[in-house]
Amino acid sequence: GGMTLAPFNAWVVLKGLETLGIRMKAQSAQALAVAQWLEQQPQVERVFYPGLPSHPQHALAMAQQGGCGGAVLSMVLKGATPEQARANAFHLLDSMRVLSLCTNLGDTKSLLAHPASTSHGRLTEVQRQAAGVVQGMVRMNVGLEHIDDIKNDLLRGFESLPSA
Repeated sequence: GGMTLAPFNAWVVLKGLETLGIRMKAQSAQALAVAQWLEQQPQVERVFYPGLPSHPQHALAMAQQGGCGGAVLSMVLKGATPEQARANAFHLLDSMRVLSLCTNLGDTKSLLAHPASTSHGRLTEVQRQAAGVVQGMVRMNVGLEHIDDIKNDLLRGFESLPSA
């Protein structure tokens, strides 16, 4: 036990490191394409992704990350009230057929989560607001599925929103 990996687990980690660079480039390219597409969707209020020029630290991220924005983005869904935005976020998550719901990050599969009720669920609403984690926010780890499969799964959720 303790902090030492078992030999097989260590081998698996090393095998994964062999392709990490090329996977990160591919996932960053996918995430940028998804982020740009999300910015055009009428149901989305805002997209947070360091690879987008709209991100406040875009230039710094591009300098520090070798021009890659990474695989993780967040979107805020529109809603007249925080409750409606939360309902819209849950509707989107419940509509997924290809993408998975999971609080994990760094996978080669696209994963979605609702930070206000998962990673930031123990904070008070005031603390969440201060951190920018609003009820309509959905976090996404963009994976290596075909870009059309990712967009179509999200689009199914967007187009069936009660306010759509």
